[in-house]
This record gives sequence, structure tokens and C-alpha cells, in this order.
Amino acid sequence: MLELALMLEGQNGLNWPRWQRIAAAVEDLGLAGLYRSDHYTNSNPPDLDSLELWISLTWLASHTRRIQFGPLVSPVSFRQPTMTARMASAVDDLSDTGGGGRLQLGLGAGWQEREHAHYGWDLLAVPRRFARFEEGLKIITHLLSQEAPLDFNGEFFKLKEARLLPRPQRPGGPPIVIGGNGVKRTLPLVARYASEWNAVYIPATEFAKLNRRLDELLLAAGRKPVEVRRSLMAGCVFGQDEAEVKRKLEARGRTVEPLKTLGVVVGTANEVVEQLGELAAAGVQRVMLQWLDLDDLDGLAALAQSVLPQLG
Repeated sequence: MLELALMLEGQNGLNWPRWQRIAAAVEDLGLAGLYRSDHYTNSNPPDLDSLELWISLTWLASHTRRIQFGPLVSPVSFRQPTMTARMASAVDDLSDTGGGGRLQLGLGAGWQEREHAHYGWDLLAVPRRFARFEEGLKIITHLLSQEAPLDFNGEFFKLKEARLLPRPQRPGGPPIVIGGNGVKRTLPLVARYASEWNAVYIPATEFAKLNRRLDELLLAAGRKPVEVRRSLMAGCVFGQDEAEVKRKLEARGRTVEPLKTLGVVVGTANEVVEQLGELAAAGVQRVMLQWLDLDDLDGLAALAQSVLPQLG
């Protein structure tokens, strides 16, 4: 069965009141999870509220009991990997309400130039950026899964006798999620390090192609395809009726079909369910719908109440 979760752009005005209201709604409405971006700001002004990621996830871990959650994604470009591992292990432990930890550790290389320039982080050119990312993945994977101290002498990170204590309550720590659609760099990293691949803004036909390629890479790496869950972050334009859908599209200056080709789920409940069914047939196991209006809790409730029963 396809699972439906929510994804927020944290740099689009997220603050404590909004985060707390949305978290309560996602928990109560029966959605599978709540995810958010990890950015200081958007790639273009104006700058809006941007609640710090890991502090917000710590609150979420102790104020929800059911939903899974995590970053999509937390970049190694401004989060040192040993600290990320320590925070992730602690937050995952905190979220265990009797059925195990609920954090899913989304990791990325970083991409947004403006925030790196404004806040003093070195983004690097793409090849070295991904080399740094892989070093971060190696470090985080070892610290979460291995008790033995780690000596690491990389180009970007150097460690001596590094250990993660206390050990994660969940064996191996929270599962690592790698997001992105890149065939040359991202998918090979997924095949080596991830428990979940999160594709971003692509239609079902493109997802199916990348999904098959990931299967090939996993087999080549000595892993079974079933070892890696497949999810998708998709845009969302939902309306309770055709008139509301039309108003939202006009506000964006967009039309239905071009948005669909960009990986946006568009329409009323039945139309959304149809599109989600196409994604499920392509191999998607969980869809994180990007919810841009952080104050539209009525719309979120209408979406969950009208769509979720049809996915069962």
C-alpha cells in the first residue's frame, strides 16, 4: 500500500506556532510522516522565518507518538558529520514510544548557493562537493553502525578514535535516506549507503526508469533491491473541488499538464488518488507531498480525509 506523508519547506516561514500546529495535524489525521527541508533561507529573497531543523525535530520526537519524520535533506556542507550522527542517534532514541525510533536520516551534499555564501559555508564545485558528501556518509554510517573507534583521514574530514556513545537504541541507528535523481553520482551512493532513496519532483514514467537503474546498482553492490525503500517528494496543488483547483493554479500562473510533467500532484481528491496510483505502479512506496501553505490546515485536513481512505 502506498503511504502518504507531508513535506514542508522550512525556509518558507516555518516558526514554532506553525510547526506545532502542523505536527499535531499530521499526527491526528493519519498521515504516515512529516518531513522538512534544512535551509537557512531560500535561493531568492525575501527571507522568511526558518526554524532550525534539528531543534524542531527534537521537539517533534517528544511531542508525537506515531509518525515517522526527518530531514529532506540535511547537508554535510554545513553540518559536520560527527555532529549529525550524534544528533540523529539522540533524536531517534527520544522518538521511541515503544515501537522503535521514528527518525529517518535524510542526508545530502548541499546545493543552494545563496545560503552558503550568506552564512559562510563552502559549497564547493560539484565533483568535490560529492566527494565530501561520500566522506560524510562513510563517517555517519560507521558511527551509527559500528562500536569500534574510527580513524579517518579524508580530504575533508579527519578523525582519530571517534566513537558514538551512547550507542543508538535502534541497531545500526536511524536509517539513512539519500535524496536526488542523479544517475551518475546520487544513485550509486544510494546503492552503497542508503536504506531509502527519495526521488524529487519527477513523474511516474521517469521514476520507473530511475527505479530500475537503482535495482541494477544494488545488485552490482551485492545488495537486494528490497533492502532500499523507494519514496518521492512531489509538489501538490490540491482543491476540494474543481473551482478551488482552478483558483490555486491561476494564483501560480500554471496549468495542470505542465505541472504534472514536473512531478506535481494536481487536482481534487479522486484526481490525486489516480496520480498516486500511477506513482505506486512505478515503484513508489511513500509520497511526501510538499505542502507550501503552512497555514492551510483546513486544506490539509480535507486532503487527508478524502485521499487516505482511498489508498487503503
